[in-house]
Amino acid sequence: MAVYTKFQKENIEEILTNYSIGKLNSFKGIQEGIENTNYFLLVDNKKYILTVYEKRVKSEDLPFFSELMTSLNKAGVKCPIPIINKQKKSITDYSGKKLMIVTYLEGRAKKILTPQNCRSVGIEIAKMHEVTKNFKIKRKNDLSINSWRKLFNSVKTKCSKIHQDLPKLIESNLTDVEKNWPNNLPKGIIHADLFNDNIFFNNNEFGGIIDFYFSCEDFYALEIAICFNALCFDGVPKNLSFNVTKAKNFIDGYSSIRKLTDDEKGNIKVLSQGAALRFLLTRVFDALNSVDGAIVKVKDPLEYLKRLEFHKNSKNFEDYFF
Repeated sequence: MAVYTKFQKENIEEILTNYSIGKLNSFKGIQEGIENTNYFLLVDNKKYILTVYEKRVKSEDLPFFSELMTSLNKAGVKCPIPIINKQKKSITDYSGKKLMIVTYLEGRAKKILTPQNCRSVGIEIAKMHEVTKNFKIKRKNDLSINSWRKLFNSVKTKCSKIHQDLPKLIESNLTDVEKNWPNNLPKGIIHADLFNDNIFFNNNEFGGIIDFYFSCEDFYALEIAICFNALCFDGVPKNLSFNVTKAKNFIDGYSSIRKLTDDEKGNIKVLSQGAALRFLLTRVFDALNSVDGAIVKVKDPLEYLKRLEFHKNSKNFEDYFF
């Protein structure tokens, strides 16, 4: 979450005239995140989130995100619910932008997850993978491996400004991943961005998931690889270490709902390496293409160098647990 589009009180009130949820009490821009503009709204003493879609989010993808959140909620997965406007749509046009208002998910993100938290997340993500098998909606992954070479080429001549060895490190890992990427693993709808700040807890109990704007159809095991990178490394950015206890708890929780195939286990190394590379590349791109005047925290790309080093040196599935 972030603020690129700056609204005044009058703008928010005008937007709310298209909804039947009440009058604005207060609002505040949300600084966390990097993709879209987000505001916290208090309307008739009820909490909501207003999202204005920016940057990578395509307007034609918005119905997918809206239907996914609505369907997940009906299936018992805890997540925000889109609010329907007076035109009986979840997506509103305002001042040349697309926006959505969703219910506020109670709870808060934890900066560091415990092993038990990781187990809970594993269980809930497996549940999401299971319930979405029956969903008819589809969306391709715009940030799949097929996009990484192009993304790298767009920053190749400038990324040495961030770290002098970045061009060489990215090329080496990208060549590895392109050579070894699997073609035929179990797939379906994944969240694809399960970082700490997108997972809420209430009194240490799992509270729900937010920010579905990278959700797409891809390998279920890629979701696991993303979670390994996002949730299972500890320490300061320049000296991260993989926490095998967290990874084992995550897998134990996930496997209690959905068992991994041998092929998924056999490809977890390259999927984890690829997931780390994908987030390194997008963070490098964002760091080199910051928006003047935006209220946003640009995330450090270099946090992914230690992750890539670990994955590159791993040999098999068991290396992640012993």
